[in-house]
Amino acid sequence: MKNIFKKIIIAILTVEAKLVLKKYHPRIVAITGSVGKTSTKDALYAVLQKQFFVRRSLKSFNSEFGVPLTILDCPTGWTNPFIWIKNIGKGLSLILFKHHYPEWLILEVGADRPGDIEKVSKWLPADVVIYTRFGDTPVHVEFFRSVDHLIKEKSFLMQALKKDGILILNSDDKNVLALKERSKNKVFTYGFNEKADIRADNINIMYEGDVPVGLMFKLEYAGKSMPVRMKNVLGQHQVYVALSAITAAFSLEIPPTDVLEALADYMPPSGRMRLIEGLKGSMVIDDTYNASPTAVLAGLETVKNLQVKGKKIAILGDMLELGSYAVNAHKDVGTKVSEACDYLFVVGPRSHYTVEAALEGGMSDKNVIEFKSSREAGKYAEGILGAGDVVFIKGSQSMRMEKAVEEIMLHPEDREKLLVRQEKEWQTR
Repeated sequence: MKNIFKKIIIAILTVEAKLVLKKYHPRIVAITGSVGKTSTKDALYAVLQKQFFVRRSLKSFNSEFGVPLTILDCPTGWTNPFIWIKNIGKGLSLILFKHHYPEWLILEVGADRPGDIEKVSKWLPADVVIYTRFGDTPVHVEFFRSVDHLIKEKSFLMQALKKDGILILNSDDKNVLALKERSKNKVFTYGFNEKADIRADNINIMYEGDVPVGLMFKLEYAGKSMPVRMKNVLGQHQVYVALSAITAAFSLEIPPTDVLEALADYMPPSGRMRLIEGLKGSMVIDDTYNASPTAVLAGLETVKNLQVKGKKIAILGDMLELGSYAVNAHKDVGTKVSEACDYLFVVGPRSHYTVEAALEGGMSDKNVIEFKSSREAGKYAEGILGAGDVVFIKGSQSMRMEKAVEEIMLHPEDREKLLVRQEKEWQTR
């Protein structure tokens, strides 16, 4: 009965979303990939909203539910049928009456299961499609026959492009770049390699005293060079986020100075490499929204390159939905932790493989501990924190690693503003 209700609601909302798009004709940016969709969406929003009336996907509304909900500007109803009825009513109002509707929509489009993106691409008329990264072991691969099968699903989004639409590709991911050969649209690429149309070089971490506060890099395009400074973010993958937003904005002929000025004020979404003050003069790198092997390894590489006076601590939860890739993916993370960190605290049965690899990599067994819950791991970490320490926290969303952040953040009273999954529905889980 629940599945029937769900299918009926999806069908109604999708029809309403189609009719709304036909009535208001907004320009659409659709973003997919296995890493960086939400951050790319928010970075591009920071740029476009300076000049246009823009709506973006709420949180990570990227499913067959999420895309129509964003178009209709409605919240999720969870299990409350009255909210879903209200959402349907709002859709009807948009169709029947004239509303002030956004000029631009920035939409995430995700693939949890086969057919997810193929369905959306058949009715979503995109002006710009952005591919972030797939990575070697993409998240959500569990329900696909193989990584290639998942990539094929994500490639369907190209079919949503209008004839004069623009395709934007990460040139450093070979599987993403391969899509260029299959497209008849105008293509722009971004990345670190010299063949990219928009390229980043000379990436450095910005410090205030001994505390990391952001990053800076040199932007190169069309024979020109400009410095980019971004506070509040760390990590090479955040440079990719900036590059994808810059490339999209440049392709739409927005002046470079306006673009870089907007990105200077960009605040990453909660739980995505966001810097949060920790107890006792420590700094927390909160990357707790979700976890894929590519993102975890990138975060640990960032920690490895930090110059800090204190300890480097990783608190990691299981990475889920990896199917047969799970064991090796967790071992790869453990090996990386042994190169990057002084302490490793893990949560979840799969992370035992992370522990094994970290010990094999040379970490002391006194500094590697397994916990039953993220909150328990955070409470233990509080006891060993000191000035100048950096704590990197990450895991799949159902591991609830934000609870570990809450235990060691300097201002837990700000948790609703700073942390992911603070809604009442999540707090009861």
